[in-house]
Amino acid sequence: MTKLFQPLTIKDVTMRNRIAVSPMCQYSSNDGMPNDWHLVHLGSRAVGGAGLVVVEATAVSPEGRISPADSGIYTDDHVEPFAKIARFLEGHGAVAGIQLAHAGRKASVRKPWEGDNSIDSDQGGWDTIAPSAIAFGENIPKVPCEMSVDDIKRVQSHFVDSAKRALAAGFRFLEIHFAHGYLAHEFYSPLSNKRDDEYGGSFENRIRFLTETFAAVREVWPAHLPLAARLSVTDWVEGGVTIEESIELTKRLKSAGLDMLDVSHGFVIPGVDAVPWSPGMMLPHADQIGREAEILTTTSWLITKPQQAEDAIASGQVDMVMLAREILRDPYWPYHAAKELAVPTASEILPVQYARAAK
Repeated sequence: MTKLFQPLTIKDVTMRNRIAVSPMCQYSSNDGMPNDWHLVHLGSRAVGGAGLVVVEATAVSPEGRISPADSGIYTDDHVEPFAKIARFLEGHGAVAGIQLAHAGRKASVRKPWEGDNSIDSDQGGWDTIAPSAIAFGENIPKVPCEMSVDDIKRVQSHFVDSAKRALAAGFRFLEIHFAHGYLAHEFYSPLSNKRDDEYGGSFENRIRFLTETFAAVREVWPAHLPLAARLSVTDWVEGGVTIEESIELTKRLKSAGLDMLDVSHGFVIPGVDAVPWSPGMMLPHADQIGREAEILTTTSWLITKPQQAEDAIASGQVDMVMLAREILRDPYWPYHAAKELAVPTASEILPVQYARAAK
């Protein structure tokens, strides 16, 4: 069997293959609630054969949403709508996962197709928070309020409460969003964190929000279930986060119970021209971090072709691939990949209702 279609077991959870659906914002919720769009969108990827389906960045508080239409799991009322989705995913062979997030200074913006820019408070927006009172810039000029230590503890408690709700909803894979210029990454990067207290300045202080938040979530997320983190491992600019720092941070998170690192990059400041956009651009970084931190890794970023994904797994660069836009274009990518890679049991990837049409 090809490596891409071999099962992957993490703790007590086994994915049927090494293909995961990356968390991708749909901007289709009302007050954080998932709805029929999310059920069909996520469910179709489970039906299409993915081993793991991860719900989009899901806010741990209303202020943590990127836009007013973001997914959220900040009240107990959110649990059952998510449980419906988790049951469907698991019922069709995929492990149900969810990503917990707080957007920090990049919150309170319009949907991408409506401008992706800051929303004023009198137009349905809200005050944002961040490590330092520095705006992201460009289309997000809103200046956030600098967080007090009490604010930090409050947000960390929101992550804990949301993790408990995710468990109650039946999710078996949890990822914490430490990337893409959102709140945790804002603490991690010197480009956005200008604090002079125990949460800013040195590497030890800048990672404190991440390590404390992770440890608090690990305390309530069962030891037998996988806990992952998505990390921007480089900011691509001088003075920002470096690969070397991220390797050290990953080692510490692993010691605290991290099971897999989702390797990502950038987006903490606008206008970065040094990003080496190319197919599989983050695979070498994932390979390096996986080897040096001795941890399971996954990544996305321009992984589109079946042979490309197969080679990434077979060579040991990553343990799982995260598909993003490509699996939006083709919900049945796993089936088509199995056909292209000549997997003998390709037709068995499809549900029985569809399998006969594949013969």
